[in-house]
Amino acid sequence: MTRNRATQVGFVAIFLWSFLALFTVGTSPVPPLQLNAICFAIGGSIGLIWAWKTGGFSSLKDVSWVVYAFGTAGLFGYHFLYFSALRNAPAAQAGLIAYLWPILIVLFSGLLPGEKLRRGHILGASISFAGAALVVLGGATGFDPAFATGYALAAGCALTWSGYSVISRKFAATPTISVAVFCILSAALSVFGHLVLEETIWPATKLGWASIIALGTGPVGLAFYVWDIGVKKGDIQLLGVASYAAPLLSTLALVAAGISEPRWPLLLAAVLISGGAFWAARASTATNAP
Repeated sequence: MTRNRATQVGFVAIFLWSFLALFTVGTSPVPPLQLNAICFAIGGSIGLIWAWKTGGFSSLKDVSWVVYAFGTAGLFGYHFLYFSALRNAPAAQAGLIAYLWPILIVLFSGLLPGEKLRRGHILGASISFAGAALVVLGGATGFDPAFATGYALAAGCALTWSGYSVISRKFAATPTISVAVFCILSAALSVFGHLVLEETIWPATKLGWASIIALGTGPVGLAFYVWDIGVKKGDIQLLGVASYAAPLLSTLALVAAGISEPRWPLLLAAVLISGGAFWAARASTATNAP
């Protein structure tokens, strides 16, 4: 698979993540860890079916336990920290801190062999982050020191996903089908956490069940597989900057569904995020040029 093709596959994950908020709203009142367990189980099952259809089970036997531990820590750790952050701090502020992961991917990728970090990448990521801040914060107030624990958890969330994405490049030889095992193990950890910390609540409507299935199939399922391909074989800097489109698309999806009201910052955010991606794309073109 070519670098450009792998990057395009990675873009699919960003598109799928743009429906994360919409589908999550539909799953209420299922508690977070229970929802995590169900969705990861669905996502893992998709991978296992894929392995069965393609004869990929044999390749899973050759994957080191270190890789399985790393992948599980990345998937489960990110979601656990994210949910915990939103429980200990206002969602807008915590969400904005958590969304430092794309720019961290851009910065950390400069440490990878064969990658060259240019000023255009940093400039593009910074511009796009400003656009994402408009979307995420909206009319929220400033940061309150009383929620320092939640902010710290959100920062850990950003470090976890950016670290997982960048370090995955070092395991480029590991087959993407291994993500299925990451999901199954993450589901098992989520079940344990749910039984210890939460009360079991099942969806009360068909819409709730449909939202869970959609969530587990897309944003917490297929997205992890295509993202794995993108960060291992594609343009990781461009993927990092393009990831800032997710909060914008997510908000637009909520507006289209009638859950959120359209606001003027959306237009400015679209300009900033698109502009940042443009600068990053130019930098990537210069990096890849002979």
